[in-house]
Formats: sequence, C-alpha cells, structure tokens
Amino acid sequence: MTKRFRNWALLSILTSIVVCSAAKAQDRRTITEPAAPHKVCDRPVPSGKNDTVNLQDAIQHCPAGAAVYLARGEFHSGPLEMKSGVTLWIGRGAALIAIPEPAAYDKGRGQCGHITGKGDGCRPFISFSKTRGGGIYGEGVIDGQGGAMMVGGAETWWQLALRAQAEGGHQNAPRLIQIDHAQDITFSGVTLRNAPNFHVAMNRVEGATFWGVTIDAPADARNTDGIDPGASQDVTIIHSSIRTGDDNVAIKAGDNGSSSHISIIDNYFGWGHGMSIGSEVNSGASDILVRNLVLDGTTSGLRIKSDVSRGGLVERVTYENVCLRGNRWPLAFDAKYDPRAQGTRIPVYRQIVLRHVRGEDGVLLMRGVDEQHALDVTLEDVRFANSATWQLEHAKLTASPSDVSPLPGRATEPLRGSKACARAFRDARR
Repeated sequence: MTKRFRNWALLSILTSIVVCSAAKAQDRRTITEPAAPHKVCDRPVPSGKNDTVNLQDAIQHCPAGAAVYLARGEFHSGPLEMKSGVTLWIGRGAALIAIPEPAAYDKGRGQCGHITGKGDGCRPFISFSKTRGGGIYGEGVIDGQGGAMMVGGAETWWQLALRAQAEGGHQNAPRLIQIDHAQDITFSGVTLRNAPNFHVAMNRVEGATFWGVTIDAPADARNTDGIDPGASQDVTIIHSSIRTGDDNVAIKAGDNGSSSHISIIDNYFGWGHGMSIGSEVNSGASDILVRNLVLDGTTSGLRIKSDVSRGGLVERVTYENVCLRGNRWPLAFDAKYDPRAQGTRIPVYRQIVLRHVRGEDGVLLMRGVDEQHALDVTLEDVRFANSATWQLEHAKLTASPSDVSPLPGRATEPLRGSKACARAFRDARR
C-alpha cells in the first residue's frame, strides 16, 4: 500500500511541476505521518468470550497520551467509548470484532436490529464523543461483522438494510465508528471492514487525520460509506484505500453545520459510489482539495449531489490529478439529485475546478437548478474517451477547447492513454 501511493504521488508531483503550479492543501494544519504511541497503559488479552468489560475498563483507566495495546488474537466486543487522549493500538495479527447482537447496541427503545421510520436506534461500535486527542493506531483489523447473522434473528445487518430499502423504511444498524463533537483525532494504518452501517461518521469534528487506512466492504453492502466528514473542519484523508457499498467518501453539511478545509490526497478508491460532496449541503461546504486520486470501478467518480430540499453553497473545490476507470458517471455534479424534491434550499456550486483529470467512457453530468443558479465549473486538461457523453443543463463551463476532450456536442479523436493513469492503475493492482 505504501509503495503504491509513494509511486503515484511521486509521478503526480513531477507532472504537476511540469504542467502547472499545484493547488495548496485545504486542511490548515501541518500534517505528518503519525508516530506510534510512546506509552502503553494496558495490554488486554482475548478471553475467547465477550471482552467488552475488560476493554472498556482498560480504556477508562488509561491516562491521556497512552495507548491500550491489543497484541494478537480476536477480541469480541460490544460498544466501546473512547476517552480523550487515549489511543486504541491494534497490533498486526489482532482483530477487534463487533458482536452481532442488536440488544448490545440498542439505545433503550428496542429498535436496534429492526426497521423503523428514522433509523437511529443503535449506538456505534466505537464512539469518540466530546474527546480531544487520541484515536486508533496499528496494522490490525476492526471488523463490524455486517454480514454475520444477528443474534436472535434470521438475517444479517446488510440483509436488514436491503429489506428496509424494499419496504421504504430505515434499518437500525450500528455505525462502526462515530466521531462526535471531537478534536484532533488520528487514525493510522488500521483496517476497517464489514461495517453494519457507515464505517466512519463524523459530526462537528475539528481536526482529524486518516493516514494509511484501509476500508473494505462488499459492493452490495448498503449504506456502508467509508469516511463521512459532516459539519467538520480541517480533515485530511491520505494514503488510504477505500472500497464500500456506498460513498467511498462523502463530505456533508446538513443542519448541524458547515464543512470546510478538507484534503483528500494520494488515495485509491475501489468499488463504491465515489468521491462525493452531499447530499446534505444546506449549511455549506467549501475549501476542499481532492488530489492524486484513483477511482477504479466506482459507479460515480467525482460527485457533488444535492437538491432543493437540502441544498446550499458548495464553493472552492479543486480536483487535481485524478484517474478514473470503469465508472458509469465519471463526473456527476447534480443539483437535482432527487428531481422530485421540494423546498427552497437551492444548491449552488461555484468555483469548482477540475485539473488534469483522465477517464474512460460514461456520462459526464453537470446539472444546475436553473440559469440563475447555474453550475460554475472550470476545466483544465480534462480528457475522457471519445465514447464519453456530456449531459449539461444550467451549467457554465470555463475552458479552452484544447483543454477538454471530448468537447460537449462535438466529435473528437479517440483519447490516447495517459501514462500517469496507466501507471497508477498498474501500481494499484500490486
């Protein structure tokens, strides 16, 4: 993983030096690779049964600046609550496994593991609530067991989600990790997999780093988003690999607040729904940089999605050095995400820049609400296959004809392969 991203990052940096001056990272912090915790406060050992009490006790009694270290083996647990300044260090060969027991996560209303009208009846597996510092470190695994049969039931968490979709309700399934009203949280090296719901959901977070994180869930596991920064500022996701059954990353800004100063740098996205902003942006999303990204087989590629029921201002977003392959909608900037939506929260997308973007075929969608709220997008060296098709509606594009291929409404020569993207895809298979 590290070698792959080092090669791609180096190539992209060299390309940027030759053809343009690179955009600045949007996260206002100085980000460096996280170091291993200097102090270990406890080393729990797996019991072979339910380890929730022992793990929570170790976290609770650990002083700030130290780590609870899981060395090897399988630790089975229910919900865990992290403490300010404490790191959960999951070593290579260790796995922290969420027990598939709805009652363990229930918020007291008897809804977890059932379909209801809202879907907020479960506690997360791991929560950071009003904490500062600390995080999760190591080369081990956190497994949400979304595909395991629920205790006392006849279906898995993911089957519950699919049934909720068919019945028009909401599944009550636990998120793997929830970070809420927290500051300076760091994840490094860990693998997160098979979440019953979102893998990492953030709300009102100031300062978060995800460095070298792997997130993996099946392509058909509904609502298993990778990382969702919501109402958050100064967030960096870097050198990470994400494959999910929903958005690989989704930046949100609903009623709880705006999101800004976010950097998505040197990452690989496999299957999933792409690099998304939205659909809730009514509080505003701004100052976002996506640089050196491979989107390999995601249904959507670069996506900004909203509608008049949850729209707002999305501005100063830069996509730079992006390679796309096997995408149905490589570009999907849509202010009518739900065309049946009603409301007065008008989505406005402006100062959106695409620079050095390469892709294959598929639909290149840019759709604003109306001419008064047309999309404002600048294209610099954006090239797709001749078979790609543009769908433009209420969109103002700024570009030189020599900078875009194919031109909207005009036939062009077949696209010749990008050496940078060819190498990025080759390295991704290693």
